[in-house]
Amino acid sequence: MASDFVIQLGLAQLQLLKGDITQIAVDAIVNAANSQLAGGGGVDGAIHRAGGAEIMRELNEIRSRIGRCETGSAVVTGAGRLPAKYVFHAVGPRYRDGEHGEPELLASCYRVCLQLAAERDVKTMSFPSISTGIYGYPVEAAARIAIETVADWLRAHSEPVRTVKLVQFSDADHQVYRALAQPLGSGRAQERAERMHS
Repeated sequence: MASDFVIQLGLAQLQLLKGDITQIAVDAIVNAANSQLAGGGGVDGAIHRAGGAEIMRELNEIRSRIGRCETGSAVVTGAGRLPAKYVFHAVGPRYRDGEHGEPELLASCYRVCLQLAAERDVKTMSFPSISTGIYGYPVEAAARIAIETVADWLRAHSEPVRTVKLVQFSDADHQVYRALAQPLGSGRAQERAERMHS
């Protein structure tokens, strides 16, 4: 599944693509989890279905130790049958009105997962659009936080994470992400070059 918008950030790349995150081969997949780590609908359900029961077994062990995962944080499991080594289960905020710390908590999800990736020598990783499903975060606001937080982190850390894929399931969400990524600039030249070679 090819990325259709690529932003070069030093040695690293931020890629945008529309598709099924469970089908994309990377070192680490980020799951939009709930604080009970109990599985659910949306991308959480899709990751558990595709990855198999081993992921939930690991989450049950983690839950027995820590009880729950705090909003803005994440826990790590293996990836089961997914085309990855790890799943980072990030707990995004439920959106109320944007005035109850939601932007900071959402940005924290991305930063925590990137730090977990760096600690595990992850080179490639993929994120879904965290909190925009049943947690109700407006897609445009969430996309802006995702793009800016990941881009800032990649500019500040040249190793080991080299490729971050922001994966949108719907065409509508993908168009929002693309529009917000345009000002980062280098993506446009890369996009034109890719179109010329396709």
